[in-house]
Amino acid sequence: MYNFSQPNLIDLTNGNGPASLTKIQKKPVVRSSATPTESGPKKLVVKHVRKKSLADPETYFNQVRLNLDAALSAIFSDSGRISRSNEELYKGVEHLCKQGRAATLFESLVDKCRQGISSRFRQPLLARASTLDDIAILRAVTESWAAWKARLKTIQSIFFFLDRSYLLHTPSQPSIEEMGTTEFRNQIFSHPTLKPRILTGACNLVAVYRQEELTGKDTYLLRPETQTSTSQGLEVLQKAIAMFQSLGVYTSDFEPKLLGLSSKFYSTWSDEKAETLDLLQYIEASHELIDLEMQRCEILGLDPTTRKSLESYLEDLLIVQNDRRRLLLDTMGVSQLLREDRRDTLKKLYELLQRRDLCEKLQAPFEAYILEDGSQIVFDEAREHEMVTRLLNFRKKLHTIWEYSFSSHEKLDGSLRRAFDIFLNKSKRSTMTWGTDNPKPGEMIAKYIDLILKGGLRTASTKIAPRKTDNEGDAEAEATSGDEDIEMSNLLDDVLELFRFVHGKAVFEAFYKRDLARRLLLQRSASDDVEKNMLTRLTSECGAGFTQNLETMFKDMELARGEVLSYKSMLEERDIRPRVDLNVNVLSASAWPSYPDVPLIIPPEVQDQQDMFQHHYLIRHTGRKLTWKHSLAHCQLKANFPKGNKELVVSSYQAVVLLIFKDTSANDEISYDHIQAETGLGKSSFFNPIYDVELKRTLQSLACAKYKVLRKTPKGKEVDKTDTFSVNVNFTDPKYRIKINQIQAKETKAENKETHERVAADRAYETQAAIVRIMKAEKVITHAELVAKVISATMSRGVLDAADIKKNIEKLIEKEYIDRDTTETEDGPRNVYRYVT
Repeated sequence: MYNFSQPNLIDLTNGNGPASLTKIQKKPVVRSSATPTESGPKKLVVKHVRKKSLADPETYFNQVRLNLDAALSAIFSDSGRISRSNEELYKGVEHLCKQGRAATLFESLVDKCRQGISSRFRQPLLARASTLDDIAILRAVTESWAAWKARLKTIQSIFFFLDRSYLLHTPSQPSIEEMGTTEFRNQIFSHPTLKPRILTGACNLVAVYRQEELTGKDTYLLRPETQTSTSQGLEVLQKAIAMFQSLGVYTSDFEPKLLGLSSKFYSTWSDEKAETLDLLQYIEASHELIDLEMQRCEILGLDPTTRKSLESYLEDLLIVQNDRRRLLLDTMGVSQLLREDRRDTLKKLYELLQRRDLCEKLQAPFEAYILEDGSQIVFDEAREHEMVTRLLNFRKKLHTIWEYSFSSHEKLDGSLRRAFDIFLNKSKRSTMTWGTDNPKPGEMIAKYIDLILKGGLRTASTKIAPRKTDNEGDAEAEATSGDEDIEMSNLLDDVLELFRFVHGKAVFEAFYKRDLARRLLLQRSASDDVEKNMLTRLTSECGAGFTQNLETMFKDMELARGEVLSYKSMLEERDIRPRVDLNVNVLSASAWPSYPDVPLIIPPEVQDQQDMFQHHYLIRHTGRKLTWKHSLAHCQLKANFPKGNKELVVSSYQAVVLLIFKDTSANDEISYDHIQAETGLGKSSFFNPIYDVELKRTLQSLACAKYKVLRKTPKGKEVDKTDTFSVNVNFTDPKYRIKINQIQAKETKAENKETHERVAADRAYETQAAIVRIMKAEKVITHAELVAKVISATMSRGVLDAADIKKNIEKLIEKEYIDRDTTETEDGPRNVYRYVT
């Protein structure tokens, strides 16, 4: 502390300024300690004495105040130049604060700032308010705020010591920055003339900004005399929002006004779009609006609370409202998007619904679409041969949509599976199933698997959409690497996915067994390994009981090879060299499909070999009986044509017909009746019309198909009993070995009908057996209970229709296995079934 009360202070600086207070030179004063009368040496005592300053401290402090006032006036002036250095002004503030004058200094600073804001900013704004629109007022205020912040920063640097030594430790007083913000808010923003126009200007800018984003057209945000581009208007809006946040009026004043404006805009927008746009357009527009609004929140620097509120408004108006939700979940609209494979739009729809946890609501339209389009594929008679290919592509498409658009939603996957389970097991009595109620998919899946196992990838890869992989180049490299078995295995996996949905496996089993028999007997399998792999998969899917007969068929083929080797060894031992190389497949009648006994007159040399094999076999296996089935037999004949020798692979029927022409000349023609008499085909056609059909099919394959080894007169695609046939001497083909037995490997309509009828009959017998077992256990049971138990008992073979169960109950009543008890009681007739012992 300074002390001005000592009387012996000497002013050594001649009173030149404040330096006299801080730097005083000390000079020694010499005083004698002896009296004048004393003699001897004198003693000198040296003392340090301060010279008294003549300057008045109040004068200095007043000068400091004047300097600070002048500096503040300069800060608020147009030039903004301060005559004294900031260091000198800072020191002056420090001295005042250290002398306990901080409170007075702060009050003076507040008054000067208040006056400066009023004269420098408020009065000019009020003077111009009548000539400017709201957006221009907003821009002027933001410019004033920026100018005031720059001046406030200079003030803070000068009065920094006051801010940190006094205001920081005085809770009742704001900091200089807080004081400056409060004064600007009170005098400018809160002014009754300026405040509403500032907020309106900001909201107008937001409205124009929205309109420009949605329409894509630039508009002027201010009056013509103060025109500005969109980017400049956006800059003004960003500065205004930052100003609201700094002034502390964002939450209390600006946000409510913005939310009210936004809510009205969203409501008008959604009403207009819902009336004029279809579902696809509405989804795209809604998704775009939400994205733009959320981007706008980031660009403008809006608070997270505002963003959340705007998002909630958007979701309520665009998604949650009943009419909007009905539009988004409209079955026809969603089905159209799925049908057109609009994956990106469906993804946006899913994201919209996900905002309010409404994704599960997509189950109903998703399932309805699958049922509708899936049923159309199953019951499309004109394209039934493409059924499995279309179903595989359909499922791949849906799986991709579920994975990409619906983010692998678990319940939507359940809807997909449930819909496939329903439409694949629908049955309808039609010409496709020969009047039976057998589901068609089981048959077509069996035929498609036969196509794969018989012809490999080349028969199926061009008909089914390729698998989607992450690396298409790698997939192509694998496809060309020759590893066809792996590709076939992958394709079979896809087919088995469909097979798992089929309830009644009886239809599949019947057709798969018939096709497998053809592949084994005609040696048409593309890969034995894949055949066995398929059998293993079926065992895994359906159990060992389902594939027991199929496994027996493979075992029969192995045993048959052993029997043929044994027969040929016997011929070698006896030194018998037959002209015909005979191979016989001995099959178990119970495991293999049944084939009709078609009468056929075989050549003598073949008949001799057949008799020898039968004799040899029966000696080895006593008690067995062999029935010869020629319908699936095939032969290799050597033919000498004038234009080249050929080796023909033909069926047994074709071989017998061709051998008739062995000794004929080029001009010899043989009639249909003669061929019929020589081969025996069609002799019993009155009782079995199928035999006559077999002869016509055989002649048609030899004279009217791709390889015309016979010539028919007259020419035509159909064979009639009046036609005549001769050797085609002009026949030629670049290949030496020619397969003409393709007709043998194809299923006829009669065989298809017979298979369906047999499956339906077996199903009826199975149902009746289940009814009898249940009645035997229950003795007495009501109709509803019996139907429920029968459905449960036969579920593994497919769901039965209640009407079919009732028909079988009536049949069992006619056969007197059960009886209907209709005894009258107090509650009415009993209407129960009773088991007849």
